[in-house]
Amino acid sequence: MNALLDSLVEIIRRTSAEIPDDVQRAILAGLEAEKKGTIAESAMKIIERNITLAKQKSQPICQDTGSVLFHVNAPVGFDQMMFEETARQAVTRATVSGYLRQNSVNSLTGVNDGTNVGPGAPSIHFHQHREPHLEIRLILKGGGCENVGAQYSLPNEKLKANRDLDGCRRVILDAVLQAQGKGCGPGILGVCIGGDRATGYEFSKHQFLRFIEDRNPQPELDALEQDILKTANELGIGPMGFGGKTTLLGVKIGAVNRVPASFFVSVSYMCWAYRRQGVRLGSGGEIAQWLY
Repeated sequence: MNALLDSLVEIIRRTSAEIPDDVQRAILAGLEAEKKGTIAESAMKIIERNITLAKQKSQPICQDTGSVLFHVNAPVGFDQMMFEETARQAVTRATVSGYLRQNSVNSLTGVNDGTNVGPGAPSIHFHQHREPHLEIRLILKGGGCENVGAQYSLPNEKLKANRDLDGCRRVILDAVLQAQGKGCGPGILGVCIGGDRATGYEFSKHQFLRFIEDRNPQPELDALEQDILKTANELGIGPMGFGGKTTLLGVKIGAVNRVPASFFVSVSYMCWAYRRQGVRLGSGGEIAQWLY
């Protein structure tokens, strides 16, 4: 129990203070791509410096440490209630330690009790797998990027978007246009084609668990990801909306079944502070392997 608690606190600390290597490489590539002496280059340099300082000082990369989203792959018979209780303790301890800011409030009263724990917080998604070990992935998603997520219902007459992949492309790019300058770009898109309104958004966020550099195993979705990434970076929006070549760092798209009457495209936006980390735990609850 104590080992699990300690491990969860360390996962939170590292997720809050350290950008994963794949994200760091994407940010450095974006910095290299920007024209020297431009505002876009300056914005990317500030981002790079911010990342370095946060890691050195073991302090949050961003003052908005965001929603705490756990994704847990657990063996059959795992005690989910015990994990949830321990996760709530870990979030409280991490908040007291300063790894998380005190930014979770009661939606009815606006009261902030300083723990980041309450109904729905933290958010924990459990998945069973046929392995003996426990895998935990954590996303810290800030409010600024959460606010510019979007969900579309196809067909969309205004955007001339039909119920096909071209229609999906049109609405995804519209989401990028609407987000410019407001989502702390350069951003990463997580997209779900299909599902209902609730599962579409949930699955779109699940895409953030992928590596930026991976390629979609479905050829048509891989082509769509690469096309949207290229097109978005040619729009001239750039870092923080200041103009430039780095509007998006990555695009991750998945598809799930839908009912014939509905065709939703759900777009979640992640800011440059792409705080995502994961671990595999040993039998005693200790961290055995970092996954990113």
